[in-house]
Amino acid sequence: MAGEWPTVTVGDLAESISETHKFGKDHLVFLNTSDVLLGKLLHHSYSAVRDWPGQAKKSIRKDDILFSEIRPANGRWAYVDIVADDYVVSTKLMVIRSRTNGVLPRFLYHFLTGIDTTRWLQHLAESRSGTFPQITFDQVAELELSLPPLDAQVKIAEFLDALDDKIELNRRMNEMLEAMARALFQSWFVDFDPVRAKSEGRDPDLPQALADLFAARLVDSELGETPEGWEVGTFSDAVEVLRDQENPLESPGTLFHHFSIPAFDSSQWPKEELGESIKSLKSRVPPGVVLLSKLNPEIERVWFVDVKPNDRALCSTEFLVLRPRPPAGRSFAYCLARSPVLRQEIEGLVTGTSKSHQRAQANSILGLGVVRPPATVVEAFERTAGSWLERTVECRLECRTLAALRNTLLPRLISGELRVRDAERNVEVA
Repeated sequence: MAGEWPTVTVGDLAESISETHKFGKDHLVFLNTSDVLLGKLLHHSYSAVRDWPGQAKKSIRKDDILFSEIRPANGRWAYVDIVADDYVVSTKLMVIRSRTNGVLPRFLYHFLTGIDTTRWLQHLAESRSGTFPQITFDQVAELELSLPPLDAQVKIAEFLDALDDKIELNRRMNEMLEAMARALFQSWFVDFDPVRAKSEGRDPDLPQALADLFAARLVDSELGETPEGWEVGTFSDAVEVLRDQENPLESPGTLFHHFSIPAFDSSQWPKEELGESIKSLKSRVPPGVVLLSKLNPEIERVWFVDVKPNDRALCSTEFLVLRPRPPAGRSFAYCLARSPVLRQEIEGLVTGTSKSHQRAQANSILGLGVVRPPATVVEAFERTAGSWLERTVECRLECRTLAALRNTLLPRLISGELRVRDAERNVEVA
């Protein structure tokens, strides 16, 4: 029971390690703060030691916890679950290592990365002067927690690991579904694989009724070779830009779904905010649209949004609100806006001298040349890719629900207020 669990500090359980790696090899794996995220090491690629920056110094080992000193709430942390003799990490990453057998490293990791802990550390970082909010291990060491017996630590860590695994599974599912939809678009509408196969006398590897929808040869056009009978038009033939705007300050007590650039970058999920906290004019976001950022287009921000009919949804005016024009549907418009050829052309439209505030103008984007496939082919694409992309919205919602559950349950589990079996019931209900 919680009342029987002793209160300890992180400093009682762990220490910060600053061991310099013994560089005995020419090629090792270097991890900077950008190479760890939400528990994971993002790469395992060997590179030449001579090419590394000066902060590449620290050695690590299995069961260490990596935690960014800068902006501690930004998710730049990881648990080292591999033998890591060939890994070197930046001095900007704390290497936190258990110093006693009385704590399970994985339990300590979950405490340190819980939302209550990271918010408090972010507060401490922001209370200090400087451009980059930063913490020290001395501040981490002062954090207090209830320490359950090892068997309870194991059960809590396993439960939280299972939640993290579910979130990761959904994330990978999203990546796979997105990749399938974009690969199909590339094959049909960029590489024209079914047409090429038919023109060369090969089987297009499609059901006969679907294969019959494609032309049998390619012809020259102003965009290069395109299928015979397919027209050439502009991006505005596939989408229209909706320009309805609203000042949320005029509805201060209304809860809006705010599709902002930071919300896209962090989770591709809108932030729920009262009108009084949204300070500038925004664009309305109705159901069935795609958002395309015109700000810094070298950063690809195309959003397959989830908006219900009764939602009060707004987006930054840096986004273009794109409604597909029939026969194009939302999946076609989304994949077209993400196609490499169109992305490259959009990047070539930027204006502005500041690298951080370059924009492509809406009318210029709409005027870019695109191929216009027959309605029957576009509709066939929508029937297939549409179900995949709609599933990505469901996966993002499931990830959000699971993450919220984790954030709610973690402090109650670690404090002893909630038992694992009760937490499992909460997840089943959700």
